[in-house]
Order: sequence, then structure tokens, then C-alpha cells
Amino acid sequence: MELWVVWLILAGIMVVVEMLTLTFYLLWLGIGAVFAAVIDLFFPGALVLEVVIGCVVVLILTVFTKPITRRFHASHDYKDVMDELVGKQGIVLEAVAADAPGIVKVGNETWSATSGVPLVKGESIIVVSRGNAVLLVEKWGG
Repeated sequence: MELWVVWLILAGIMVVVEMLTLTFYLLWLGIGAVFAAVIDLFFPGALVLEVVIGCVVVLILTVFTKPITRRFHASHDYKDVMDELVGKQGIVLEAVAADAPGIVKVGNETWSATSGVPLVKGESIIVVSRGNAVLLVEKWGG
């Protein structure tokens, strides 16, 4: 398989995943991969040049579009997937200790979670807030 095809497949995957996350960073990586594919069409076998051009494009897009993405994320209509978890109920799959996170299931997904109090496997929880990849949960009594 030609390398330019591989670059285009990577670009397609990045764009599709970007549609699910709305972070914009994967979109920029996808565009960088398209530029690398174009370079491969004109200069076959110049892998280092392809990677460098792709990285420069991603860097330029990231730097110059940061204010736009910041404004988009600050808009009132934007909701991150993890923001939607706050207030939802779940169940503890692996015990949550005071000093170590555990695993909880909220909806159809499993998440790392911490709590102010120890929680045992099988307890019902409610999501109080979120970190980058860890949920803060409390015991749910309802």
C-alpha cells in the first residue's frame, strides 16, 4: 500500500474521531496527515519531510486557532460528554478507597472515580463533578 494512502486513512480516522469529541486537536492532526499525503504524492519516500510538514501544519493550526476553539468551548451551548455525567447515577465496580481511585459504571461506560468516603463494590453512586479523566462520586441513597 502506498504511503499517501496510509496518510489519508489516518486523516479520515482523525476526522471521524474528532466528530465524536469536538476538541479540534484531532482535526488539526487530520489536516496535517492530509498535507503529509500530498507531500508523499510529489516526493515519494521522503518520510522525514512528510512528518515535518505535517507537524508544522498541526502546530500552526493549533497556535492560530486557539482563540477560536477557546471561544467555542466557552459558549453556553457547548457541553462536554463528561459534563453530562454530573448528576447521573451509577454503580461501583471496583472499591473506591480514600487514597486510591476505583472503577464505577455510569450508563454504559466505566470510569475511574474518587470519593470522600470509601465505597464498596455494588454500592449505588451519583456523579458530583469531574476531573480530566476521573469522576468525583458520592454514595447515593435514593
